[in-house]
Amino acid sequence: MTSSHSDRGVAAETDRRLSLPDERNLLRLYYEGGRLPSPSGGFLMVLGIRPEEKGSGSILLECTSSSLRYQMSVPKATRSERKKVRAMIDEGSDPKCPRHQGQLLVRIRHDLACPSCGVLYAKAK
Repeated sequence: MTSSHSDRGVAAETDRRLSLPDERNLLRLYYEGGRLPSPSGGFLMVLGIRPEEKGSGSILLECTSSSLRYQMSVPKATRSERKKVRAMIDEGSDPKCPRHQGQLLVRIRHDLACPSCGVLYAKAK
């Protein structure tokens, strides 16, 4: 039989995510579709992607060799990226993510977001 004290400790452990060193180079590799090396050996696989409140994104990753979980922050869209998306919408074409080649943006509530990085680019009409 386990006590409630030890159960709470396990739950707290699973909710923690480690940050990655050198996120900038890992993001570049991710945008290009390359394999992401893990700091503990092996490679990182994507577990989930979610948009954040301020327009940025968050990618949850897991190491294939150690099963450690990491969180990588994706910066919010720049003004020029938002202008590119708005121009695509005004032309009548399907808006695509400026960071991922060919990835169509999806509607999440009132926003258009990239399903590959979680970044919000424009308000949906």
